[in-house]
Amino acid sequence: MYSFTNDYSEGAHPRILEMLKEANLEQNVGYGLDKHSSKAKEYLQNLLGKGDVDIHFIPGGTQTNLLVISSFLRPHQCVIATDTGHINVHEAGAIEATGHKVYTVPGNHGKITPAAILEALDYHKDEHMVQPKMVYISNSTELGTIYTKPELMDISSVCRENDLLLYMDGARLGSALTCRENDLELSDIVELVDAFYIGGTKNGALLGEALILCREDLKRDFRYLIKQRGAMLAKGFVVGIQFEALFQDQLFFELAAHANRMAEKIAKALSRYGYSFYAPPQTNQIFPILPKELLEKLAEEFSFYVIAEIDEKHCVVRFVTSWATTEEGVDRLIQFFRNAEIKKE
Repeated sequence: MYSFTNDYSEGAHPRILEMLKEANLEQNVGYGLDKHSSKAKEYLQNLLGKGDVDIHFIPGGTQTNLLVISSFLRPHQCVIATDTGHINVHEAGAIEATGHKVYTVPGNHGKITPAAILEALDYHKDEHMVQPKMVYISNSTELGTIYTKPELMDISSVCRENDLLLYMDGARLGSALTCRENDLELSDIVELVDAFYIGGTKNGALLGEALILCREDLKRDFRYLIKQRGAMLAKGFVVGIQFEALFQDQLFFELAAHANRMAEKIAKALSRYGYSFYAPPQTNQIFPILPKELLEKLAEEFSFYVIAEIDEKHCVVRFVTSWATTEEGVDRLIQFFRNAEIKKE
């Protein structure tokens, strides 16, 4: 059984494990104030081209989303997201549990549009409804698509014109930044959003996300909020070391690019065999539309998610590749579909 279920099935890249091993018996300062976290922040600030951003290492993505949204919204305010957004679909109501409504709008292949944001604002007219104050996006999206620079600029403009915070979930930001269609740099993102995070969990780290606060008024007392919400690790250096390893050279981008290449190889093969996709394949998540009759046999050899039913005979399946996905595993999957084509012939 080979897994294409997610991009966090494996542990961590050997270089990260080696650095953790080397530092294992060091005596470090706690709570993210250690030398490794400081070095990781320095590397990130250099990449971002801004030394005045605040960077915090948080254990996981859902915790980061909960922390950001609950910290920056007042009790009567809500966050706007697409109907497929992670905070709406896959976080067990974490945001609502903090007292903040997630107001959903239809997405375009998982992406929010300026028109949808304006429509949400127009709908929420007075104090009898929640007040929109933040727009949540993810890059790449839950459907594996990415935001182009013009798209992000347009969304950013709408948010700033209407006094909305713009927050980017970057659980798979590495994959977005290294895909063929990408025209964004980290230095662009830091100028266009108010807060975002760079995901380590889904790109070769054991755990951890790097949260970047770009807007000055969001920085005040934030470490208090991290502590209050249970997101401050005593052994913060464990995450700091991992981001030090990821960003001291090009490792972060190398791992993401590998995952993309593996997904692209699968997508090209499926296209050759005549399969279509629910969303355009761009990153390490691809969503082919497959005949239901294939699924039982496919599940005997591979692990994957069935996302949705298209009709009586077809389903949308999600294949996810990772930094550790092997050529052999990909070739096995491609051969499965090749054999299916031969049987049809």
